Amino acid sequence: MIPFHVIGTKEGDYENAQVGERFGPYTYPVDDFTVKLFAFAQDDYNPWCFSDENPFGKRIAHAACFNNDLLHVFFTHYNPDNVVGLHTQEELWFHNPAFVGENVTISAEYTDKYVKRGKGYIGLRSQLAGEDGRPIVTHQGAEIMRIMGNQLTGERTAPVEGDKVTGEFDTTIPEARTASADLAEGTPIRGLQKLTTTYQTQAFSWGGMFFDTIHSNIHTAKAAGYENLVVQGQQQVSFLTEMLADFFGASWYRSGHVKLKILKPSLAGETLSFQGVVKRKTKEEGNTRLHLHVWGRDAKGDMTVCGWADALA
Repeated sequence: MIPFHVIGTKEGDYENAQVGERFGPYTYPVDDFTVKLFAFAQDDYNPWCFSDENPFGKRIAHAACFNNDLLHVFFTHYNPDNVVGLHTQEELWFHNPAFVGENVTISAEYTDKYVKRGKGYIGLRSQLAGEDGRPIVTHQGAEIMRIMGNQLTGERTAPVEGDKVTGEFDTTIPEARTASADLAEGTPIRGLQKLTTTYQTQAFSWGGMFFDTIHSNIHTAKAAGYENLVVQGQQQVSFLTEMLADFFGASWYRSGHVKLKILKPSLAGETLSFQGVVKRKTKEEGNTRLHLHVWGRDAKGDMTVCGWADALA
């Protein structure tokens, strides 16, 4: 994870953030602890992350292992104890796997700043690269900064526009476990269900790493209007990434792309269910790219996150 001995002191609010502000580059190792901590936080013990016996010939980190770093690299400038915001949109491009034992470098820049429906949004673009310079993951996200949780609990934090994700599909069609070019449009993929405990929520959000947030400290969460720790939107993104990596296999690490809207806060202790369906297929240099709708729901059936994903079959 990012070397958090580098912690910012600036107030983490909309007024202080400036388009063009750069973060990093920061270089740090992909070590055994990082992989095991992520595996615990996500309850994702992918054997490729614990053995060299995988399509890449080397032990790799989870596809989503650095999602949180890519999002929160701004903590190196801004005091995380003063940030009470909500992540609303996430887009990720996967280029290559990260190998356990190598050093990776992260760099980022604020790209956008705007007010919408009375809320201040900040756009951040981040890149993760391997020690040989190869790209690993690119992130583009948007976050509402400095808004109290009780203003948002129970309401959607981002609109869904354009190719609308309804979460509906033909339940009589068997789920596909593995991506292939001959899958028919309308085929659902194998879903995923997660119950995130308080300990896992804290672990994903670096609880105890020098700062307290609504995701890692119950007192901070309650002061912001929540009854329990808030599961990071990025943690839900990582659950969906796990589902997609399982479905597409090695191809996800080299051709995966996902764009998500984080719609509604979820709290630790809630059961979340994730699903996807093949919507269309396109040709790309002789290969087939599958385009999916993906989403997550809470125990009430409300959609908490939704979006679009694609990768080569």
